[in-house]
Amino acid sequence: MNRQLAALTLALAATVLGGCAASKSGSAYTREQTRQEMVVRTGVVESVREVQIEGTKSGVGTAAGAVAGGVGGSHVGGGKGQIVGAVVGAVVGGIAGSAIEEGVTRKTGVEITVRLDNGQLTAIVQEGDEVFRAGDRVRLLSGAGGTRVTH
Repeated sequence: MNRQLAALTLALAATVLGGCAASKSGSAYTREQTRQEMVVRTGVVESVREVQIEGTKSGVGTAAGAVAGGVGGSHVGGGKGQIVGAVVGAVVGGIAGSAIEEGVTRKTGVEITVRLDNGQLTAIVQEGDEVFRAGDRVRLLSGAGGTRVTH
């Protein structure tokens, strides 16, 4: 029964973690960003480099891992050994759950450096779902949700 609970907890954690991964794509907008005016600037891409966008650290992974580890650890030994096993399992599970959450939600992105038409040099990081090359003419859209680069 406890193994089923641990498996269910891990499956629930994976589902929740998948839902926590908000998009940092230049093409994705939150509901709050719709119907909002954005400032548009234009320029030319100077350079593009691949970067890693770190994953979320919401605490959901830590909590789910601690529960699963505590349940699993409680099966170790008997009497006081079960208590020690549950505590150690919860700590180890929490650490592992936190690392799993961050790793599962980590994304590859691009840092796009743009020379604006006014001569200013600026750089934006976003998910790498659109291909940019040096020399591309682009638009920078800035508003409440930050700035994004589009063609």
